[in-house]
Amino acid sequence: MPDTKTRVLIVDDEPSIRTSMSHILTEVGYRARSAEDGFSALVELRKEIPDILLSDLNMPGMSGFELLSVVRRRFPAIQTIAMSGAFQGDEVPSGVAADAFYQKGSSMGSLLRILGALPNADRVLPNRPSSALAPIWIQSNGRDNSGEPYVMICCTECLRTFPQVCGGSISLVRKTDCIYCHSLIHYAIVQSTDRAPLQVFQRYPAEGVPNPASAAQFYN
Repeated sequence: MPDTKTRVLIVDDEPSIRTSMSHILTEVGYRARSAEDGFSALVELRKEIPDILLSDLNMPGMSGFELLSVVRRRFPAIQTIAMSGAFQGDEVPSGVAADAFYQKGSSMGSLLRILGALPNADRVLPNRPSSALAPIWIQSNGRDNSGEPYVMICCTECLRTFPQVCGGSISLVRKTDCIYCHSLIHYAIVQSTDRAPLQVFQRYPAEGVPNPASAAQFYN
């Protein structure tokens, strides 16, 4: 029987599979949680990092292929098991970032043996991933069809890219939600060298307040 503190996150779009696996793994001593797809799994990872992630490969939204790649890159200490009915045998399919493979339709005894065979790595996992408060620095990408300036943001959680209109914010560090996984992203726009250094802080000056053309005005 495994250590009762071993945490397993089950990711599958089939509710019956999530329910049955969670029940069986809980019965034999694991702490099991579940998520319905890759994006939901990323939300669960923000709450608590599991010791083991068991993910289906074919899911809508964010597939297991994508999720396992993100987990391998961002949380390399998590042990991962891919599962699918589209592949046979016990070898990890080529290109899948997983430590082991479970063929769907096989017995639960087979899955328990795979879980038990995972190495007991000496590592300390935090209760939740460290929050990246430092902003992502991004070059402006130009203007959209309506003339609004925009940037392309790559989410650090799901690694997907999406456009973000800059708007009229005068803040150096801005924030937005990823349109895919809804994680909070802090970002800042790299200012071109031909712009005044302080204009980023006072893009639209208040009435009666001069708009500085350059930092030199504060020293002359």
